[in-house]
Amino acid sequence: MKLIDELRWRGLLHDMIPGTEELFEKEMVTGYVGFDPTADSLHIGNLVPIMLLVHLQRAGHKPVALVGGATGMVGDPSGKDEERKLLDTETLQHNLDCQREQLKKFLNFDCGDQSAVVVNNYDWFKDMTFLDFIRDVGKHITVNYMSAKDSVKNRMETGMSFTEFTYQLVQGYDFYHLWNTMNCKLQMGGSDQWGNITTGTELIRRKGQGDAYALTAPLLMRSDGKKFGKSEKGNVWLDAEKTSPYTFYQYWINVPDNDAGKMLRIFTLMTEQEIKDLEASHEADPPAKLMQKELAKQVTTLVHSAEDCETAIETSALLFGKLSKEKLEKLDERTFLDVFSGVETADLNRSEMQEGLSIMDALSSKTGFLKSNSEARRALMENAVSLNTEKVQNGYMISESDLLFGKFLLLQKGKKNHYLIRLN
Repeated sequence: MKLIDELRWRGLLHDMIPGTEELFEKEMVTGYVGFDPTADSLHIGNLVPIMLLVHLQRAGHKPVALVGGATGMVGDPSGKDEERKLLDTETLQHNLDCQREQLKKFLNFDCGDQSAVVVNNYDWFKDMTFLDFIRDVGKHITVNYMSAKDSVKNRMETGMSFTEFTYQLVQGYDFYHLWNTMNCKLQMGGSDQWGNITTGTELIRRKGQGDAYALTAPLLMRSDGKKFGKSEKGNVWLDAEKTSPYTFYQYWINVPDNDAGKMLRIFTLMTEQEIKDLEASHEADPPAKLMQKELAKQVTTLVHSAEDCETAIETSALLFGKLSKEKLEKLDERTFLDVFSGVETADLNRSEMQEGLSIMDALSSKTGFLKSNSEARRALMENAVSLNTEKVQNGYMISESDLLFGKFLLLQKGKKNHYLIRLN
């Protein structure tokens, strides 16, 4: 399938400069996407432009990922109602290094002419003086042209610094530099980047007397009104240390039915027919959440690994009593705490363990999980109590060997009532 047709049916095409579709018919195209180094990890909002690069390469073209070491020092005003805090050079470099490693997971960097490339715009800006820039770049774009951009007009009432005002020129020069040095004729991004991207095409036309093209994807919003990529805890990161594979998997599992089909098209490489077949199966049995399960499986595997995805699936089963103590002990502490982040927790002094901690005390008098000793005794008699997923009887004495990660005890009454004890 042709690239534009592929992007169109997947819902990844918002707008493009006339002639872009024909360009792909004529030659192997080098195209780039820029990434903002304001954090040391990309988040799932960045997956949309990443997938643009993935499809570009799969269609036989060359992807370039630009990490903005220079533009990160300026700050993109697009979609912002106030100026953000600027980062120091050391922090920016750390963020860039981390993002560069993440991008390598999605693209092929060893496939001949189509090999992906990661570039840093600081490399060509670091030796350019202010006078060089305003003389060689600024003179080609008028203030009238720059002021007509939405990113500028939307800030006229609240004010905009000269630093932010020049951002589109800096990004425009990125495009010019890549066009001049790598024959890069295409820039892609979200629809909010249209103004910055077309400044680049205009600079190439005026300064280089050349042709360049733009392609944007729509900005995603969830049908329930929530911003895509956000959870109750904030951004959903691609870094496992910031968002565990389990939490990442759960984000996709909890996507509303109305959004699942759209996200399968955007964030997976499933074919159109495969997705339609899955949608039909899902419609026949909505509670089975077949679309969400496949979406979560595919995206978690893409971003993390098949092993991490399997662990996330097994961990998800924990809340339904399907995970053994052996599997529980294989979780890392971060994932364990993510799983039980909303569970009632009691803190006990480690001396309580040394003096002897019975399962009865752990259930009631020492923690208050159950209202009384009689309720705890009844639950134990009914064989309804588990410690670290294993059934225990009245009289069981908890020891150091029962501790998970050397400090936690997981209690359970029935199938759904979980309690967590943390020893200090």
